[in-house]
Amino acid sequence: MIPLGEARSFVLDACAPMASRAVPIDDAVGCVAAASVVATEPVPPFVNSSMDGYALRASDSGGASGPERPARLEVVGTVMAGTPLRTGLGPGQAARIMTGAPLPPGADAVCMLEECRAEADGSVVLIDRPIRDGTFVRRVGQDVGVGDTVLEAGAAITAGHVGVLANQGLTEVEVHPRPQIGILSTGDELVAGPGPLPPGKIRDANRHTLLALVRREGWEAVDLGVVGDDEATLGRILGNAAARCDLIVTSGGVSVGDHDVVKTVLEQRSGGTMRWMQVAIRPAKPFAFGMLAGSGTPVFGLPGNPVSAMVSFELFVRPAGRLLSGHRTLGRAVVPATAEGAFERRADGKTHFHRCLVRLDDRGSWWVRPMDGQESHQLLTMAESNALAVLPDGDGIPSGDLVEVMLTDPGRVGTEMATGGCSLR
Repeated sequence: MIPLGEARSFVLDACAPMASRAVPIDDAVGCVAAASVVATEPVPPFVNSSMDGYALRASDSGGASGPERPARLEVVGTVMAGTPLRTGLGPGQAARIMTGAPLPPGADAVCMLEECRAEADGSVVLIDRPIRDGTFVRRVGQDVGVGDTVLEAGAAITAGHVGVLANQGLTEVEVHPRPQIGILSTGDELVAGPGPLPPGKIRDANRHTLLALVRREGWEAVDLGVVGDDEATLGRILGNAAARCDLIVTSGGVSVGDHDVVKTVLEQRSGGTMRWMQVAIRPAKPFAFGMLAGSGTPVFGLPGNPVSAMVSFELFVRPAGRLLSGHRTLGRAVVPATAEGAFERRADGKTHFHRCLVRLDDRGSWWVRPMDGQESHQLLTMAESNALAVLPDGDGIPSGDLVEVMLTDPGRVGTEMATGGCSLR
């Protein structure tokens, strides 16, 4: 067996971020910026009001001392968003103004509508208290100044970033594209779709599960179907996939004693780069990785047991896909949690990944509960879990002790998870 870190390094050292390209900003959410973007325009581009109310000269309200002695200002016009007032404000004058409308020349403050009163004909506004210079005024460049970096290279682009880029008049942004990841299930025992199962056959769950995991990352999932133990067919599918996929994932046929069709074809097609590993983990000990000759497309050989395939995806495929996508943080967040029950295991020289349920209490402390059903074929418990407890070699973790937990489904715990813990490379 080889250590998990060695296997992971072997994979990641063979991968690199994909070449960048320009994409429309509306298609960029979730992509990683390949270059920093520097502002060439200030935001806001002009001084404007942040409230509906009256634009005025702050000094004209200085004598106001309540409803009995308000400042009386002549209203000389109305300023709508997108339509500047043609004239400026003189002493003792004000203008009705809408949120986002440009401040008239001479004005330096806004009294919000709820804090003033207009006379019946609207020609005079009464201000009950002094308004300070700059009140409810948005200055030029208050959000973004010319020369500010508005998007860092390596940042995952959010919806907010899209708006910031649009504010700069940009229609495209340079990103590392989303990888296209092909998923292939192998084995004569597999049946796809509904209908009675013939004797000795099982339904293909891995392909659907792995396609779903790829889509959850925001990547392009390519369904390569199911192939039996046929060298010619498997070789043809891999060859076609190499022309359209940035990364290929197979499941089945990598364990000791498995039929050697997958191993034979991958050896033939990898130019000697394929490495067959027994990783010191449970589940997902058998694993293969190499590059297809000619195209250099990375190929991952995952075990056929469904939980093993999912754990192998988390530990190897997902970090590699994130590396291709330009991400700098590759692994899941790992947090220390208090065990609400014993995590039992036996010493066997491996790191165990136990399905579990993790929660975050109202004091910011993590708690984790072990789940029944830890065999590698028990997919339902994987579906019901939201994390994997990382158990070092030994006799397990007693209830009440701390255990490291990998957050595999952060959305099912709460948004607090996004900021907690460190990350596996």
